[in-house]
Amino acid sequence: MFTRNWSRHLLCLSLSLPLGSALACGPDFPMRLLDNRNQSLAELPEGNFNFEVNRLGHAIAGLKHVTQAVNSMETTDYAEQRSQAEQAGLTADQQALVQQLRALTDARQVEVGGEKLPAELKFYLAGAVAFAGGDFGLAAEYFKKVLALPADQRSLRSTWAAYSLGRALFAISLEAGADPDVLAQSRQAFEQTRQLSIDGFSDPLELGVASLGEQARVARKEGDWNSAIELYATQNLQGSAVGYTSLKLLMAELAAMPDDQLAELLKGKAVQQLITASLISRLGWSFGDQPPNEQKLIKLLQSSTRGTLDNADRLAAVNYQQGDYASAKAFLEHAGDGGLAWWLRAKLAVREGDKNAAAAAYAKAAQAFPQNESWGERRTPDYDYETLQPKCRVEGESAILALQRGDYLQAFDQLYRSNDIYWFDAATVAERVLTVDELKHYVDTQVPAPPALSQQDRDNYVPLPVAAKLRNLLGRRLLREARYEEAPAYFDSVDLQNKATWYGQLRQDAESKWWPSKRAFAYFHAATLARFDGMELLGYEMAPDYATLAGNYSLESNELKVGPWVAEQEVIRQRVSAAQPDRRYHYRYVANALASRAADYLPHTSQAFAAVLCAATGWNTDSDEKRAFYQRYVKEGPYVDWAVFFGERCPYPEIENADKRYVTQAMAPIRATLRPYKKWLEMGGVVVFTAIALLLINRHKRKKRA
Repeated sequence: MFTRNWSRHLLCLSLSLPLGSALACGPDFPMRLLDNRNQSLAELPEGNFNFEVNRLGHAIAGLKHVTQAVNSMETTDYAEQRSQAEQAGLTADQQALVQQLRALTDARQVEVGGEKLPAELKFYLAGAVAFAGGDFGLAAEYFKKVLALPADQRSLRSTWAAYSLGRALFAISLEAGADPDVLAQSRQAFEQTRQLSIDGFSDPLELGVASLGEQARVARKEGDWNSAIELYATQNLQGSAVGYTSLKLLMAELAAMPDDQLAELLKGKAVQQLITASLISRLGWSFGDQPPNEQKLIKLLQSSTRGTLDNADRLAAVNYQQGDYASAKAFLEHAGDGGLAWWLRAKLAVREGDKNAAAAAYAKAAQAFPQNESWGERRTPDYDYETLQPKCRVEGESAILALQRGDYLQAFDQLYRSNDIYWFDAATVAERVLTVDELKHYVDTQVPAPPALSQQDRDNYVPLPVAAKLRNLLGRRLLREARYEEAPAYFDSVDLQNKATWYGQLRQDAESKWWPSKRAFAYFHAATLARFDGMELLGYEMAPDYATLAGNYSLESNELKVGPWVAEQEVIRQRVSAAQPDRRYHYRYVANALASRAADYLPHTSQAFAAVLCAATGWNTDSDEKRAFYQRYVKEGPYVDWAVFFGERCPYPEIENADKRYVTQAMAPIRATLRPYKKWLEMGGVVVFTAIALLLINRHKRKKRA
């Protein structure tokens, strides 16, 4: 008796100790449009500078895009890349001679020493050596000799010579007293480079694209900012990282200019478009106070664009972002039918309270934006991330209006079409706003099961496609709502389908079996599944369980309240579909309830009763739940020699051996009541036995006489 009480008190003491808590850094989370609906509808996200400047360039027909190998030259040894390219197409003897001549410093010695080489190689190498030595005039003469050869005699070095000629002439133009016409000749050489590349002359270093940047330098030297911007934008459009970087540097230079000088340049269309692209994209800043230079640029841009119709949708966007809604509306009158223009019209309609006009404008914006248009990644003020695809974002904002007017299926469909971008929002509507029948009909008619992931994919944590995630969500919801026969087919793996089938059968057996131990068996095993597979079988995709994050993290979730963009009916639907209980890992509490029901059907004197409570104690991390199961055992259960390890080392409940305990448990109260009268009952039993015996003897004697 001492051992039993001591072990129980020791465990009670351990369960009463506070549990430690730990704080951990979590990953970045995607933006949720439904989290702050007013902000989602009001803000115009910053654009993407690269996307915007791509609109300024003009693709050149026939000119190949830059490859990744050439783009990487910025971070590798350019001389090594050039040396490898120079060796291509040559014999071994020619390769050795070229390498030898490259090491010389006198161009004329190169010309003499290269007599055995084809003329284009000899003249180009001589010009390259002169250029490296700073003799740009001599270098230009040699490059011109290459270009003067018949076309069939200069297939390897034509683009090289034209490009290098342009660079040499540009260097000459920087010298004091240089002929102004030299700059024009340099520009022509770069134009020739592109044409030679287009015509198929060898261009392994992709100098045709590089010539755009070099020609932009010529334009800057001539004071032609607009041409320089267009050339860099075209270089960027052709895939060159140099073009993009150069535009950013130009933008920084423009921002640092005196106001009067910048105001004059803003009369040019390309300058205006570049600054507008920078402002829309918030180039160089995202949150917090706007840099002073940005405020200056906005003021000058607004002054210079009065009355202009060019770039009207972008100018409207800049004004909207600055809170100048009247100017934004004025520009939109001339902005045409592009996606950005309709998006802004929708936002202005929202501000004015015209929900019908807003819905119509959102529909036109969604139709106008290309499906594949992307503005890249952005950060919200809360530092969530958003993959900004305007079409998806527009439909997501439109879904807010659909929710408010009660078009729940339309709202879900608009969010679901974003795939992973707004999956958190789509999942919230799917499991909290739609009824289970509405969701099931949508899935059955529009979301066929995708191919199952291979085991290798699962081992490598390849994410499930959104269709599979939605079907899993529906399967879990059907199990939660006791639609056990329908649920298994929606799970994405055979293993989960089998577990869902087993869980449903157990829950049905627990309610239908008439013998108590059969019910106990079903309740206990259903509880075990709910505890250890509950996230996959019963968990909410979003709050409170966050199955979408494998339960490893939870997101801040505010109680939904009726407001300007939240209708009362949606609030009612969300309350009805809330988890029971509405606590994180709610399925653990479901498991607790099922384990308690299993214990209810077991004799309290049985090993199975104690083992079920022991298992449930070990399942829980919540000290109150652990304490409740243990205290029930202390109050109602039998002594077991493993009680000192209660909740830690639990044997399997021998439910099949508990049947005989039902009779002894039923007799126990009667025995307890009669125990004080044991001696009198024993004496009474003797008297009764004697009387019965005499009665039987007398009856026997009477029969013999008869």
